[in-house]
Amino acid sequence: MPVGGPKRRRSADGSAAPPAKRKVQSTTTQATVVNFFKPASKKEPEHTTWKVVDDTLLVGTYFNRASPNKTKPAAPDEKRRVAGFDLDSTLIKTESGNVFAKTATDWKWWNSCVPDTLRKLHRDGYVIVIFTNQGALKQPKKESTNLTKFKDKIAAVLGSLDIPLTVYAATANDRYRKPRVGMWEEMVDDYDLDAHGVDLDASYLIGDAAGRDGDHSDSDRHWAANVGIGFRTPEEFFLGEVPKSMTHRFDPLEYIKSEPQALAFTKFSKQEIVLFVGSPGAGKSTFYRRNLEPLGFERVNQDTLKTKDKCLKVADSLLEDGKSVTVDNTNADATTRAAWVSLAKKHKVPIRCVHFIAPTDLCQHNDAVRAFGGELVNPEKRTILPKIAFTSFTSKFIEPHIDEGFHDMTKVEFQWEGGDPELQIWRKYWT
Repeated sequence: MPVGGPKRRRSADGSAAPPAKRKVQSTTTQATVVNFFKPASKKEPEHTTWKVVDDTLLVGTYFNRASPNKTKPAAPDEKRRVAGFDLDSTLIKTESGNVFAKTATDWKWWNSCVPDTLRKLHRDGYVIVIFTNQGALKQPKKESTNLTKFKDKIAAVLGSLDIPLTVYAATANDRYRKPRVGMWEEMVDDYDLDAHGVDLDASYLIGDAAGRDGDHSDSDRHWAANVGIGFRTPEEFFLGEVPKSMTHRFDPLEYIKSEPQALAFTKFSKQEIVLFVGSPGAGKSTFYRRNLEPLGFERVNQDTLKTKDKCLKVADSLLEDGKSVTVDNTNADATTRAAWVSLAKKHKVPIRCVHFIAPTDLCQHNDAVRAFGGELVNPEKRTILPKIAFTSFTSKFIEPHIDEGFHDMTKVEFQWEGGDPELQIWRKYWT
């Protein structure tokens, strides 16, 4: 793409996507304002500048006087090599030994070789970037004690290295949080790598969240896989240690079957109620659209109607009009289900139960795909659910039984269905 032409961002599945509108806000500190009004002879050089993208992504960029510009390719047509690093327990750790730093000065290098290694990468022409999840910062556009402490610590870390470098800190559970690739897409835009191109084979991420025994997560390894670059742990990269066994906390590929089993769900009565039972993200709404909507069932959903009483009222009206009804709610406990059994008895229609048995990890994955995977997989434009939506269902759940008053029961295992474009999105790591 010619330099100066319209930039094209990359979507989560790697395809070209229209440039997204970004909300960028400066987070200039009071110290910067004070420095601005100092006499020129007393001003301190500004090395680290900050901005906030879309209210949640904090971006700090360091320039030094000897090399004030971001690393540039040796030739205009040369693809860029990116050396990405997680921050905590990868480049630095706490001086105090605590899990989390209590002060801006409570840090030291993860290993004494770290700074020299990064400086050598800079001399070798790598774009060096830090990608870190920092949920504790919450609202980075508002100055807070945690935010000031983090900025001061980052300024000290980058100043100690004294090489051009950018840090991206994801502060919310949104598209920027690893293993979702929003931070990478923002970096590609900031460094004009959509024009220069990225040498994915020569690029990599170093991080401690690898899925090893004792690791808190596997998000770093999965992030690298989503981007399409290599991955190593700090022990492997900095110390040359032999790789340890890694496992997936959740792997979507396990749910992709070469020959999905078709579930023949038929309507056996002129009018009936079908009651869904299952966690958010278990595939209930998709099941309705593919199996029950074509049979003429009307859908009652609490996400839309807001309360159970409103759902019962709407369903009662639909049954009065001779319609069949699908209750597309979680219906976790027997008491909730009993209200629908009573409604069925009132209208003298059979009520059938469809129980969706997808595990919680899979449901959370589906929810994240729907929220961040784009319109192709989210035609209803739903936003991500809070974690409590899943834990609440689990805590209330009582397995349904036919003696609650159901005419019959069907258990549905989740299995992926869809075209290849949707599959390329769904098969990535999202949680």
